[in-house]
Amino acid sequence: MAGKAASVRGWWRARRRASRTDAGMTTSEYAVGTIAAAAFAAVLYKIVTSGTVSGALESMIGKALDAPF
Repeated sequence: MAGKAASVRGWWRARRRASRTDAGMTTSEYAVGTIAAAAFAAVLYKIVTSGTVSGALESMIGKALDAPF
């Protein structure tokens, strides 16, 4: 039984050590994700507001509104 308790203590020691080395990791991951989402939104905004896409969207919406019922 003493060997089992020692191995559990060793496991907990390793877990504490591992958790200390990841300090701040989630904050940086959120920051990178936020920057990537903002960049994607900017690119999508530029594409949607371009002349070609804007004209196609207006045409599609116009056809949908003029559809006979």
